[in-house]
Amino acid sequence: MGSIDLSKFDQIKATEDLPSPKGAALAIIRLIQREDVSLGQLANAVKPDPAFVGRLIKAANGINVGARRSIASVQDALIVLGMPAVKSLALGFSLLSHYRSGSCTGFDYRRFWSHSLVCAVALQELTLRTRAAAPEEAFSVGLLCNIGQLALATMFPADYSRVLDQGQVDPECDLLEIERQAFVMTHNELSAALLHEWGLPKAFTEPVYHHEQPELSGIIDGSRPYRLLWSLVLANLIADICLAPEEGRRALTARLLLCGSRLSLDADMLNPLCDKVAVEWAKWAAMLEVGAHAMPPFEELSLPPKGRPAGAFDRMRVMVVDDDASMRALIGKLLEKAGHDVIEAANGKQGLEMALDQRPQMMVVDWMMPEMTGIEMTRALRQTKVGRGIYILVLTSFEEEDRLVEAFESGVDDFVAKPVNPRILSARLHAGQRVVMLQQEIERDREEIRRFAAELAVTNRRLQEAALTDPLTLLPNRRFASERFQQEWAAAARGGRPLACLVIDIDEFKKINDTHGHDVGDAVLQGVVAALKKGLRAQDTLVRMGGDEFMVICPDTAIEAAMHCGERLRRLVEKDRIRAGMADIPDTISVGVAVRDGDMATPDALIKRADQGLYLAKQAGRNCVASPQAPLIK
Repeated sequence: MGSIDLSKFDQIKATEDLPSPKGAALAIIRLIQREDVSLGQLANAVKPDPAFVGRLIKAANGINVGARRSIASVQDALIVLGMPAVKSLALGFSLLSHYRSGSCTGFDYRRFWSHSLVCAVALQELTLRTRAAAPEEAFSVGLLCNIGQLALATMFPADYSRVLDQGQVDPECDLLEIERQAFVMTHNELSAALLHEWGLPKAFTEPVYHHEQPELSGIIDGSRPYRLLWSLVLANLIADICLAPEEGRRALTARLLLCGSRLSLDADMLNPLCDKVAVEWAKWAAMLEVGAHAMPPFEELSLPPKGRPAGAFDRMRVMVVDDDASMRALIGKLLEKAGHDVIEAANGKQGLEMALDQRPQMMVVDWMMPEMTGIEMTRALRQTKVGRGIYILVLTSFEEEDRLVEAFESGVDDFVAKPVNPRILSARLHAGQRVVMLQQEIERDREEIRRFAAELAVTNRRLQEAALTDPLTLLPNRRFASERFQQEWAAAARGGRPLACLVIDIDEFKKINDTHGHDVGDAVLQGVVAALKKGLRAQDTLVRMGGDEFMVICPDTAIEAAMHCGERLRRLVEKDRIRAGMADIPDTISVGVAVRDGDMATPDALIKRADQGLYLAKQAGRNCVASPQAPLIK
């Protein structure tokens, strides 16, 4: 469990009852723990719970995007998801159903589950893109990654409420340290320990443990655990943005772009992904009866408003809206004297139209005007993207408290009483200018962060591609093969589908290098790759393992089809001849073939069996296809 202290968990577990699955979910989890359980038995256990059936099918369709038909039956959903994911989903949905409320007054149960649901959907969408984990399991990990908070609220309601109150009073305090002093374990340690207790693998528990302080994890950059850790960090940040007050979302968006760059995701990739998460969040929330709300497009949060020159911090574009021409002239002179550009409008309707077109940074508006009052115009502006960022100062002869409250509730930022005192007006304009300048500085910083994040994402993506690509043949390399094999192995195991591996070696390659030189040897390698590509299907993966050895991963391929594939590749290469000076150099390959069977526990066992086939092919005189599982083809 890495740095997670399970002895502390045993200590806290003995104190009170921990959150645990109940009812049908508990029966499903116990059934899955049996080694001899079949999909039919599991389907029979699931069917009596219609709510879980619906959630299971929705989860299966969430990772079945692009398939010819949607998942509609329990049996199909179980095949697509696999038993580990079904177990995790049963666990997560059971906890959500039975721990919607509690006695910890400082803990917001509704917000906790809404946040957890966004995190679940976001982590699933991210892993579909980053391949850091199986998306069907990622949903459950996202749903449960902060379960330690719920556990502390459940076991120690009064004490945890006081801890949370302390965090609210002093936002600078270290909540994790306060938790450690009060409860022996922090909520992130407890989350990881609970997932371990419930049987989730270390590949998930370690990112859960580290996701609040990822820089301290010590996980190797670019590795699969690294991608999963930062996917979880990003999923939690997306959830934070979705649940933040409207005025607080923009501040979090810069962090979103920086975290995305760790996964080679720029704004053009993140924004539509986050928009999809928001849509799926609403659908899941309706099904699970968890709170959710509509979100604006994430592009609006990540891009600064248009129509404002970068760096123009002192000179402002100010619109004066008043039906009194003399008042417009007075205010215009004050503004021009202060160095600002002035735009005038004679009534509220005209002011609204011109504001949407001219995009001023500040407006000075009279309350009472014909056609549309200043308050009506302000209210209309605040409903638009452009109008939300304008600083609006209203001129009014109303002094009643209720009328002024009405003005501020409509979106006014400040007011000046009539008759207008030029010195007071000038002071209020100056105060408004400081607010506008701060907004501009924030927008400039956000744009710089966005540009930096985009550049960093591109750089990371290029580095990642370079780390997984053989520079000579431009094929995926051994490192890529290891990760891809793990994914195909897991998919084959879940669905009970065949998986084949071909190991290919160029015959007498050392002799070619020694006789003709390494330049010709490189040309032979590139020629063989070109020939091999012609004989493969779209779903097959060709990789260079090193030297003159290649491997092909063939999903959904039985032994007969794999042997025919190997023979097809052998013939294509045999036809190919490399020209070196005046000589044609023939090149041939030997192919070892193997398919996954019940005796193989890991992908390495399948590769080893294919290597045995390659040895048989060499023994048979090279330029042939052999397998320990099928007759020789020569």
